[in-house]
Amino acid sequence: MKKLFGDLKRDIKFKTAGPGHVLTEETRNPTETKPKGPEKPRRPPAEEAQMAAAAALSRMDIKQHRRQNASGPSSLRSEVKKELTAEAELPEAQTPNSRDPSSAVKEDHTSFSVTGVYFICPLTNASIAKSARDSHIKETILMKFADDPVRASIMMIHTFNKDKERIKIACETLGKYIDNICNNPNEEKYRKIKLQNKVFQERISELEGTHEFLQSIGFERKTLQVAGQENEEDFYVLNEEFLTTFEDLRQYKDELLSAEPVRAQLDRRIQVFRPSSQAAKFELPSEFYNLTADEIKREQLMRSEALDRMTKLRTKAMRERDEQREMKKYNYTLLRVRFPDGYILQGTFYARERILALREFVHSVLEKDWIPFELVAPGGQKLKDESAMFIEVGLVPAALLTLTWDAEVLSDLEAAGQSHTSMLKQELLSNVQTLV
Repeated sequence: MKKLFGDLKRDIKFKTAGPGHVLTEETRNPTETKPKGPEKPRRPPAEEAQMAAAAALSRMDIKQHRRQNASGPSSLRSEVKKELTAEAELPEAQTPNSRDPSSAVKEDHTSFSVTGVYFICPLTNASIAKSARDSHIKETILMKFADDPVRASIMMIHTFNKDKERIKIACETLGKYIDNICNNPNEEKYRKIKLQNKVFQERISELEGTHEFLQSIGFERKTLQVAGQENEEDFYVLNEEFLTTFEDLRQYKDELLSAEPVRAQLDRRIQVFRPSSQAAKFELPSEFYNLTADEIKREQLMRSEALDRMTKLRTKAMRERDEQREMKKYNYTLLRVRFPDGYILQGTFYARERILALREFVHSVLEKDWIPFELVAPGGQKLKDESAMFIEVGLVPAALLTLTWDAEVLSDLEAAGQSHTSMLKQELLSNVQTLV
């Protein structure tokens, strides 16, 4: 009996010990679980975060419901105003880069040869920084809804959407809707657009500005009973007041099909400097590069360390290919042109612009813009091929060029008693600066 109880005890101990244990080891004490203290109450979101969330929710609400509640151009204008108001309430400090200091490198622009890359907005003629370009154009287009919703919606379609083929198809389909209405004024079916229609969903519905365009030319969203169906469906229906404006509708169609996206033009940021020995010294902000400034510096260091080895082991053709590959890292170039009297003209260009653009730039600042001249690259090469890109002739990311006048023309000017000591326009010379 004693043996029987001993066997039973061993059997129970074996079963309760679990895998990975021997019967002779001491029974482990179960792990004690410390009682959790009361949870700390979560802090409410900061005021800025609440405002940002409110603006975001407002924008989502507008996108989801503006088509359901729209009743024409007047409601469209109020929706746009509401959206802009929501965006305006978002504090300026709460921009994507400012929320996370590590996400953007702050640069001291006072030490640079140019403060940055700027663009001219064609709608406001304002000079805007590259970082604010897209938001400025978008806000300007949205503001135009108050005065001209049709043309504002056309600008939306061509500017806010990036797929050119989809834009083309959408515009052609919208134009077909207008043609059907104008060519069949007594056919009610052409004045209705079923929102769940496959063509409408695939070609139009998802593009920004298309719904705004339809509403601005007189369509209203309505829920209608469909013959032979129990359920009602959503339609865009042309308001009868617009049935007498066929000429206007045709004009809107033509504008829609011929419109181009609103693009800001690169601001040359013209500057004129006094003669200086620092003319060939450049310090550029990171906006001039496809890579960050730190990445550029790191790669430059790696290239300088391997320069001798690469020169010995690589052919000339291979080195030229590498140079072209390096050039592709630059988006813009800062060019300076030194005149015979020592004055220096500076402007910003795209890296893939052509020599012709530089020649036109120089002509635009001359008092006598008809005087012929030659441009000489830093290595002494005369830039005669006006179709060559700056990136192809090594004028990126910055370069100092030399301008020389045509000797025969200068002789003729001297013979005529005309001065040619300074050829730049007086308004530029009155704002001349000093390179440091």
